[in-house]
Amino acid sequence: MRLLAALATLLFAAGFASGALAHAALISVEPASGSTLATAPKVVELRFNEPVTPGAIRLIDGTGRARDETRVSASGDTISIQMPADLPEGTAVVSYRVVSQDGHPIVGSVMFSVGMPSETKPSASTDHWLAALIWLARVGLYLGLLIGVGGVWFARWISWSLVGMTVPRMALAVGLSSAVVSLGALGLDLLGLPPAALATAAPWKVAVATSAGRAFLVAAAAMLFASLALRSAWSSRALAIMAMVGVGLSLAMSGHAATAPPRMMMRPAMFLHGLCVALWIGALAPLAALLSKPTPATLAVVKRFSGIAMPAVGVLALTGLALAIVQLEKFSALVETRYGLILSIKLGLVLMLLALAALNRFRLTPALARDRGAQAILKRSILLECVIALAIFVVVAGWRFTPPPRTIIPETPLAIHIHGDKAMFQVLVSPGKVGKDDFVLQLMTGEGTPLAAKEVTLTLSLPERGIEPMERDALLGPDGYWHVRKVELPFAGRWRVRIEALVSDFEKITLADELEVPPP
Repeated sequence: MRLLAALATLLFAAGFASGALAHAALISVEPASGSTLATAPKVVELRFNEPVTPGAIRLIDGTGRARDETRVSASGDTISIQMPADLPEGTAVVSYRVVSQDGHPIVGSVMFSVGMPSETKPSASTDHWLAALIWLARVGLYLGLLIGVGGVWFARWISWSLVGMTVPRMALAVGLSSAVVSLGALGLDLLGLPPAALATAAPWKVAVATSAGRAFLVAAAAMLFASLALRSAWSSRALAIMAMVGVGLSLAMSGHAATAPPRMMMRPAMFLHGLCVALWIGALAPLAALLSKPTPATLAVVKRFSGIAMPAVGVLALTGLALAIVQLEKFSALVETRYGLILSIKLGLVLMLLALAALNRFRLTPALARDRGAQAILKRSILLECVIALAIFVVVAGWRFTPPPRTIIPETPLAIHIHGDKAMFQVLVSPGKVGKDDFVLQLMTGEGTPLAAKEVTLTLSLPERGIEPMERDALLGPDGYWHVRKVELPFAGRWRVRIEALVSDFEKITLADELEVPPP
């Protein structure tokens, strides 16, 4: 009884302890990434679009040496990194790994040069094994929560029998192991540590402090409740209820869908979505087992489940639609983003499940009373549902590595304003990064009125990389601006920009400035 009370306390306390969650993205760096500085900065500041927690921050100086003496502090949405006093000349790389409020790690690198740039590069990521482990553990967690806990709910509240519990028992064992693996792998991912670090407290401590880590603990508690419900007779139904509540809580505590605004709608939607999936998918394996060795009570169980499953599927469809609309924001994201492609595959599989469910409900279940052969057909249909459900788990586990379209911050074009005595030029560079860029030039007089020109020439150079001045003629567009398209900027750095505008046969206005192009 004490164990039951302790598990209940863990489940509900962790479930309601998490705050507002979102998905972080880096929005600014000081000094600017790709900049060249005369002297080494004392501090590098990374600003995100929401508060973050620092995981692992690493500095590689201009000589290629890893520096461990940096001091890191966090204040709201800003991470401050104190630079060593003896930072040498060359290109320094700051690699960051911070924890978003939805529990996911955000990884990236910024670069700046002290004096002349060097060939320092960010270290290549070699943690593909960890990504595979996280994905596999996520699939195992779905098996435990949806098939294991859902199967126990079916046994205690619908079939009133423990027949067909072999698969749910196996799913619970896999799910509990996966919860532990997920927690450890999350800690390794957040801190960028090797597998040997699992023997230390650091990865476990940082994982438990995140919303995702707490969600794993709630999931584990839910699966423990379900396991106890298979052994205890007097409290089995209460334990099954607590286990199902744990399923909804664990899915609503963390992740992209549950933490999207408006959270007052998304979290309950995710809670109900998880409950309905467990109720539906968890019943499939026990139903198939019952149909293998039918008894006089089998038809009543099938009808009882069918009556419950239909409203559950309706709620599942409505909540799924709401979650998808919020995450995608626009219909084209279904095919334009990785998140949308995963959702498209999931929707196709779900439609197949719904078609089979409709066949079972309206054709095969009524046929059970008059046709014994319908049992074999219904069993095969249910087994096919099991296979499709497993495919859905495999697919949606990929969302762990793919931010939804609503969290993707559009690339901001670079802009510079050049002001002279007679004119001022506004220059917009899109997308504003290494590669091919489009330049838009707005010419104005010193008073801000449009400046008419006969010809406009753009000249770019990057002396520090040995790139001599290259000239491109601008074309006047129907919008009244001058355009230079597909300009190749092969390197990051401080590019020199010169614009010459021929305003009459006898007058040319020339203005120049510098443009910071960040590293890729």
